[in-house]
Amino acid sequence: MQVNRIFCIGKNYADHVAELAHLGHQADGECVVFMKPASAIVPEGQPIPLPRNRGSVHYEAELVVLLTGGGRNVPLKEALGCVAGMTLGLDLTLRELQTELKNKGKPWEIAKSYDGSAALGDFRPYLEQDLQKLEFTLRVNGELRQHGRTRDMLYPVARQIHILSQSWALQPGDVIFTGTPKGVGPLAPGDELVLAGDGIGSFSWKCKQERK
Repeated sequence: MQVNRIFCIGKNYADHVAELAHLGHQADGECVVFMKPASAIVPEGQPIPLPRNRGSVHYEAELVVLLTGGGRNVPLKEALGCVAGMTLGLDLTLRELQTELKNKGKPWEIAKSYDGSAALGDFRPYLEQDLQKLEFTLRVNGELRQHGRTRDMLYPVARQIHILSQSWALQPGDVIFTGTPKGVGPLAPGDELVLAGDGIGSFSWKCKQERK
């Protein structure tokens, strides 16, 4: 199934909100939603581009789900029936630029939604696994950087689908980046990243400095 729209959920792990508090990224008690274009996708094995002269690029490891559709106002109890597949991905963020824009009260899509800002593994079929009992890891150059446990989500996947469907008619091929746990940090050219999760798979990328 071809990817259609990319929905992203922010501030969905309390430990991640806490680690960014010193930058002014405060918890506000609401589900944060933003979007990326399809041109943001970096498939497994393709180099992750690091933009020049735009500050540091931070990795954010996430569970990603693929939807079959669902339309508007999906009832919470029916939400997981909209899930077709699952994988792991990286929400890549121009952190200094995001912080600057947020502190000025301006939109921050250009820090989150630029081309090449969504590394995405291959989807595995969703066979009614418990999406709130999954674990995943990110290693950078062999070092463990993030360990996510989906039971720690502030907004479980079913609730995310329910919330999104109140504003958008969900369509086949829509995907959701479901939020990142603590441990985010900057990337450098040559860094090798490996995302892995039991029952999901293992996916790898290498960073490359974007050409001028």
